[in-house]
Amino acid sequence: MSLSRRKFLKGLATTSAVSVIGPSLLVQAANAATEGAATTADGVWKVSGSHWGAFRARIYNGKVQEIKALELDKYPTDMLKGIKGIIYSPSRVRYPMVRLDWLKKHKYSGETRGNNRFIRVTWDEALDLFYQELERVQKDYGPWALHAGMTGWRQTGQFHSCTSHMQRAVGMHGNFMTKVGDYSTGAGQTILPYVLGSTEVYAQATSWPEILSNSKTIVLWGNDPFKNTQVGWQAETHGSYEYYEQLKEKVAKGEIKVISIDPVKSKTQNYLNCDQLYVNPQTDVAFMLALAHTLYKEDLYDKKFLETYALGFDDFLPYVLGKSKDNVEKTPEWAEKICGVKADQTRELARLIVKDRTQIMFGWSIQRQQHGEQPYWMGAVIAAMLGQIGLPGGGVSYSHHYSGVGIPPTGGAGPGGFPRNVDEGQKPKWDNDDFNGYSKTIPVARWLDAILEPGKEIKYNGSKVILPDTKMLVVSGCNPWHHHQDRNRMKKAFQKLQTVVTIEFAWTATCRFSDIVLPACTQFERNDIDLYGAYSASGILAMHKLVDPLYQSKTDFDIFTELTRRFGRQKQYTRGMDEMEWVRMLYADCKKANQANFPMPEFDQFWADGIVEFGPGKPFIQHAGFREDPEINPLGTPSGFIEIFSRKIDRYGYEHCQGHPMWFEKSERSHGGPHSDKFPLWLQSCHPDQRLHSQMCESDEYRATYTVQDREPVYISPEDAKARGIKDGDLVRVFNDRGQLLAGAKVSDNYPTGVIRIHEGAWYGPLNEKIGAIDTYGDPNTVTQDIGSSELAQATCANTVIVEIEKFKGEVPPVTSFGGPIFES
Repeated sequence: MSLSRRKFLKGLATTSAVSVIGPSLLVQAANAATEGAATTADGVWKVSGSHWGAFRARIYNGKVQEIKALELDKYPTDMLKGIKGIIYSPSRVRYPMVRLDWLKKHKYSGETRGNNRFIRVTWDEALDLFYQELERVQKDYGPWALHAGMTGWRQTGQFHSCTSHMQRAVGMHGNFMTKVGDYSTGAGQTILPYVLGSTEVYAQATSWPEILSNSKTIVLWGNDPFKNTQVGWQAETHGSYEYYEQLKEKVAKGEIKVISIDPVKSKTQNYLNCDQLYVNPQTDVAFMLALAHTLYKEDLYDKKFLETYALGFDDFLPYVLGKSKDNVEKTPEWAEKICGVKADQTRELARLIVKDRTQIMFGWSIQRQQHGEQPYWMGAVIAAMLGQIGLPGGGVSYSHHYSGVGIPPTGGAGPGGFPRNVDEGQKPKWDNDDFNGYSKTIPVARWLDAILEPGKEIKYNGSKVILPDTKMLVVSGCNPWHHHQDRNRMKKAFQKLQTVVTIEFAWTATCRFSDIVLPACTQFERNDIDLYGAYSASGILAMHKLVDPLYQSKTDFDIFTELTRRFGRQKQYTRGMDEMEWVRMLYADCKKANQANFPMPEFDQFWADGIVEFGPGKPFIQHAGFREDPEINPLGTPSGFIEIFSRKIDRYGYEHCQGHPMWFEKSERSHGGPHSDKFPLWLQSCHPDQRLHSQMCESDEYRATYTVQDREPVYISPEDAKARGIKDGDLVRVFNDRGQLLAGAKVSDNYPTGVIRIHEGAWYGPLNEKIGAIDTYGDPNTVTQDIGSSELAQATCANTVIVEIEKFKGEVPPVTSFGGPIFES
């Protein structure tokens, strides 16, 4: 930390002209002649892609003027209107920045981390500090002290994938602690390999044509695909919406019955005009056990299927009948008191779903709760009892709401990406693999535990994890101050860290709580290549650079090339190729992989056209091979069969995840559950309708289309609003013992009493860095609970949360979430 003020001012003087003007304004003429663009009198049209779909952008006078969906996308999302607001957001990270107190006090104190006071430095100085910190941590501690495993949704584009660049570069310097799992599906992806043999949550599911042709009943269980398939992991095609239209017609004609099992009237339910079956929040497993009880008692279940394809039903049955564990029979009457579903309704549903072909589709929200493993496991048991797994239009899926799953896949190969790991045969500069007895890998949602309780031993998925003593955190293209829970607990943890480095294009709360912030450019300021349709594999998409990187931002590739240069590994990092050489190579490899079935043109033709189409896909039936012959096509479970009872899990001896699915009470629950007398409202924080997690929240004009008094909306029932004197449009305070936030009330009859919603991804904007400070914009994770789902997955429990809400009184604080840091000199 030997940066002198004189050196800083000297460096600033040499870069100030370009910094203020911005490189994109200096090279407009060159930008207009970009390869692959179509020039008109009104500017240059370029093709690119995003999580929100593929599009054409009109560039005039060096600026993006217009965005329109690619002609192939017949159902574009309204979110394309927010892309310009991402590029030109006032919240852009413009320059390399260093936290004032971290730099000037020459000590690693985090007491003021989060006060948003930063000093602008040059790129060389920022990268020198980054490198010095990597050196110090490896020398003074070891790889166990460095966490560089934080990952998120990234931006689209295979070459410029930010996680790959960060982990390859940091990995060339030395080893580091990383994570396993993710926040989206942490509990589900851990339990389902024991039950169905794969994670399932990211698996290709039965194609919509098969469902529309064969299903008589579709159960959407905590699932809102009409909302969620607006976005995709890669450039989204929105092909699912053609099938939603067909499904809507069949529902109207009475050809297919769709039932949405959800506390809330979802966007999909309202679109389809289908039935809803209300269930109290977090009580789905009790309801499922009552369904299983009915199927057994009324002799409706498929005995032959269970005998042929499943193991452990006889071990599970005594629990349902009240002859083991808690000695409580799981009758519909027992479940009614917990889940709120009338006993006769439970029996009616059981008889309906067994009557004809039924497709059960689970969303991800119900596994993001305490004991989140149980509803997915129990859902597989219900599907096995119906005996339709592997049949067209029957069985169970856990992914139909994600990235166009269900669109018939072409089978085309997508392009590879930039390598995440150090090349084979190469060693990092600090070739130290001694983790001092700590675990090298930890469950993704337990990283705060590691900071706050280093050395603690936790149980995880059949093993023991020793939480490492984290000193330094490196984050790239990821916003942990969005996806993790309990903001005040996060503040306490970040006060203990020595150094936090973030590479980002927008000034998120993660930047606010960092020490070194490096400005990456957006995906729209670089060239890349992507698969068009993550699961449909509809084609290959060119992602043309729309404008040059704004302000002093750089591509991740350039940033980490310069970092690796500081320890002599830049040639190994880049493999001697620049951006377009990498893009051309990735295309060439993809062309070779597809040459037998999907002939592709030469690169220059592809780049000029902007896309290669693979044509229509072929329908797929999930688990069909297993059903046809379970011995030749076994599942990936220990037995090769569906495991209703898992002997492996049973041997772990866990209290909260035992040998078969069970009902567990939650630590807090509304509708008569624990602590509901003090905090009676369940806060649902599901995937947003008008952004991707926290991406696009910084798009000012688009955000203004849905905010209330410049705050994130909180949706509330008319009854709950009236009882609290709240009217539509009021500013309200949402709170519990963990924290408090401001939001704008939207009164809606889509919500029952006792249930409110704030979409996750709302940018955290604390009034100050103090513990307990109110969040000024409406981040639901200000009040969520940071505990593991169980000893098995240790996954997030964001939906195990109850709160109270009241009309806000007093002086209204300004929103602090957007606009960037406080500049200090």
